[in-house]
Amino acid sequence: MGIVKARTKYTVEQFYELEENEVYKSEFHDGEIFAMAGGSPEHSLIVANLLRELGNRLKGKVCTPYDSNLRVKVPATGLVTYPDASVFCKKLEFDPKDKRQQTAINPTIVFEVLSKSTESYDRGKKAENYRQLESLKAYVLISQSSPHIEIYERHGDGFWFLTEAKGLDQELSINSLGLKLPLAEVYDRMKFGKLKP
Repeated sequence: MGIVKARTKYTVEQFYELEENEVYKSEFHDGEIFAMAGGSPEHSLIVANLLRELGNRLKGKVCTPYDSNLRVKVPATGLVTYPDASVFCKKLEFDPKDKRQQTAINPTIVFEVLSKSTESYDRGKKAENYRQLESLKAYVLISQSSPHIEIYERHGDGFWFLTEAKGLDQELSINSLGLKLPLAEVYDRMKFGKLKP
């Protein structure tokens, strides 16, 4: 029987220090660091389209979209991650343990583009963590394999409701931002027949 090697546990401060010098992004939870997988060209295209549309629709308004370079921490659970996109409708608040102030804790909405390797995590554990954010009003999941977007919106005290939009002729209503997101714009230039998940 082999000897079990002890797993290194990190503090969040150590994680922030390590992340500063890394080329690749990682997630942090419960003292462990997990490398994040790279995205496909389709994933990148959807995120670029999404950010363009959010930027255009929120121009001149108080809410601001950010790309996946802005880290988000869930204070209640300790998860530190990089959503594919996020929107903040209040001044950014940062994790006090992050000296460089690069980890926000108060997103209004987070967006994740699903892939085969991350879908169960994005729908499961990651969603559970995100729902612990007091500031969060909505969590949006975007399919890569077909024009299909799901939005989970918080109503009242802890109740989350699902709304879906399917098809390029549909729009997704994001009530907390007071806007409609056309799926044809989010999926602009996507060729679903040639998609390699």
